[in-house]
Amino acid sequence: MEEKIRAIASFNALEHDGKADSNSVVSKVVALFPDERKNLKSLIPRIREIVEEVNSLSKEEMSEIVKRDFPELLATKARDEEKRLPDLPNVEKGGVVMRMAPSPSGPLHIGHARMAILNDEYLRRYGGKLILRIEDTNPANIELDAYQMIQEDLRWLGVNFTDLVIQSKRFDLYYSEMKKLIEAGNAYVATTPTEEFKSNKQRGLPIRERDETPEENLERWEKMVSGGYEKGEVYAVVKTDLNHPNPAIRDFIAFRVIDTPHPLEGDKYRAYPMMNFSVAVDDHYLGLTHVIRGKDHIANTEKQKYIFGYRDWKLPYYLHYGKVSIEHTILKTSLIKKGIRSGEFSGWDDPKLGTLVAFKKRGFDPLAIRKYYVESGIGSVDTTFSWEIFYSFNRKIIDSRSPRHFFVNQPVSLKFDFEGTLRADIPLFPQTSQSGEHRNRSYTVGKGTIIITSQDHQKFDGELVRLKDLGFFKIESSRIEYIGASINEDVQKWNPNKPLGKVPIIHWLSGNEIPFKVTKPDGSEDTGMIERDAVNYLGTVHQFERYGYVNVLNEKEGYFTHP
Repeated sequence: MEEKIRAIASFNALEHDGKADSNSVVSKVVALFPDERKNLKSLIPRIREIVEEVNSLSKEEMSEIVKRDFPELLATKARDEEKRLPDLPNVEKGGVVMRMAPSPSGPLHIGHARMAILNDEYLRRYGGKLILRIEDTNPANIELDAYQMIQEDLRWLGVNFTDLVIQSKRFDLYYSEMKKLIEAGNAYVATTPTEEFKSNKQRGLPIRERDETPEENLERWEKMVSGGYEKGEVYAVVKTDLNHPNPAIRDFIAFRVIDTPHPLEGDKYRAYPMMNFSVAVDDHYLGLTHVIRGKDHIANTEKQKYIFGYRDWKLPYYLHYGKVSIEHTILKTSLIKKGIRSGEFSGWDDPKLGTLVAFKKRGFDPLAIRKYYVESGIGSVDTTFSWEIFYSFNRKIIDSRSPRHFFVNQPVSLKFDFEGTLRADIPLFPQTSQSGEHRNRSYTVGKGTIIITSQDHQKFDGELVRLKDLGFFKIESSRIEYIGASINEDVQKWNPNKPLGKVPIIHWLSGNEIPFKVTKPDGSEDTGMIERDAVNYLGTVHQFERYGYVNVLNEKEGYFTHP
């Protein structure tokens, strides 16, 4: 049983960057061996001991334990990795026609990625069309560069849209459809003050224009389209049910006058469609078969169904997923624009932001974003974005291709009086490297200085430490003394209060360092020294040992990816 527990702990550690969690291991043991539940009182202390033992092993040793003592865990992992989205109903032979509909107020962020990836996953499964429809009918909020940035974001995500549609190029279609609704008595144009309109909606009462003839309403419509009204003087409304239990779904505004010039169309139009009208028209004329969007759009779906019903159009299949709350990052476009103007943010790719360009700059692999949202599924339950789970997905993808290097934050130089030389051969890549590279970073260390972090200096001053892949040393204030290459009885006398095998391992530099700065997601910076060898891998995410993953941009700076 202990062999199985040790294998479970090793498997858990491999899943979490070499550190198993006791509680997770206990849960897995009970799940796999329910009969052991009765022994938990005595088993839990032993599991904790085993977890501590396992956490001191190398990843290679952990892998061997799993393969030897509990290979079935690997099959479990393979099954877990087969998670996929549920099938869509009503898929016809030609595949699906789906759409993504961002507003060009800025680039896409990590929340938008869910919409894009879910649609793209179904296109990959069924074939057909995935339309990128840029909804630019609110000129005041448009960022001109966003038309291109959105497309670049999607390409980085690996989302291959088949068609590009820009709503501001389709006004003639929207005008034509609105006119047909007015002619059929299913819409009207009003000059009644909007405050009265809203008040009557709440009470389920019509305003004057609702009961006027189509001819009277068409006359106001033509005047509205031709620019005969000022902003706020007129609006066009789609009729619904004034007794609907949800007041928001009762008669809704479909057009309003906007006097802000459009970045693409200038002053060509003044009557602008509202989202619920343009979306319904486009979903029909673009042949949408399935619409996937958040459940915050359920009321909008109900509004749009009225237009489909009036025009006798075939409804697409609607699927509404739950909201994902994304904490600890900035997503709101208006705040980002304000911050860029004030200098608070360096640009759309500032590491404090949740934009996809910021994620790219920090070195995230877009496959991790896809995996996260696919595994999160498409259910209607609201959830909170888990940064830990997302980081673990990204870690699994990038770990084997990330070169290892030492970054000494807040460095302290220690005098090293040593006659002779020591040699360190430190693995550049893990044994599981995708690149096939297993070479070492080789360094010769002699008399001079050895650099460690100020944190390690404060914590281990007066104690024995192991400089990774170099040997055992004693830190003594501003000096460091070489003790030996391996743990033995001679070494033990320098470390009488700690058992053998528990000597802390720290990273270091000596004669191979250059200045380096890491910018973190909270905007703070860590400054120190990095191995000169790291500059041979610029534009690559590195694992700075005992620090975290960092996208090394150039010889002087990098962006923190995650722990």
